[in-house]
Amino acid sequence: MTGFRRTGEREVHQGHVWRVVVADFVSPDGSGFERDVVRSPGAVAIVPLLFDPEGNPSVILVEQFRAPYEESVIEIPAGMRDVDDEPPEQTATRELREEVGLVPGQLELILEMYPSPGMTDQVTTIFLATDCRTSERELHGPEEEHMTLLHLPLDEALDMIDRGRIRDSKTVVGLLATDRRLRRADSGPGPTDPATG
Repeated sequence: MTGFRRTGEREVHQGHVWRVVVADFVSPDGSGFERDVVRSPGAVAIVPLLFDPEGNPSVILVEQFRAPYEESVIEIPAGMRDVDDEPPEQTATRELREEVGLVPGQLELILEMYPSPGMTDQVTTIFLATDCRTSERELHGPEEEHMTLLHLPLDEALDMIDRGRIRDSKTVVGLLATDRRLRRADSGPGPTDPATG
């Protein structure tokens, strides 16, 4: 929609990663309004996809404490793009190695998503990691130090979405998109299949 424009903003909080601003806007009819906006450097998330000898897909998820909800949340590995000028692919590779102890042989872009467009300008870039090899983990902070790794069949992870056990948005989107890709690949070549680009 056109006709909206931002006329300025003032910072009200500078955190370790995020900035909170009050932004001034003008609507199409000329009236002004304010919105609180969390400015974010963006984030990456990775679906580590593995296959057993029979070709059955599985994923590795993490379960970690999340302070805003004061509970443990099951997620795909992820991290903030808090290193200046670091390409998202490099951030994804680093986060996957640090959190899960995997280095991807192939890293493919699945999609970019707006996780909470009414609150933040964050863009989350979700990748699919395949042909992974193991590496040493490098955990940072108390949440990661107490993190649990979950190696699950993809179908079980999808069932956990249906049962409300997985509620994190990037994880729901990443797992469903991965399943869709695999189903498309199984149905034969097509113009949008990962194998054909």
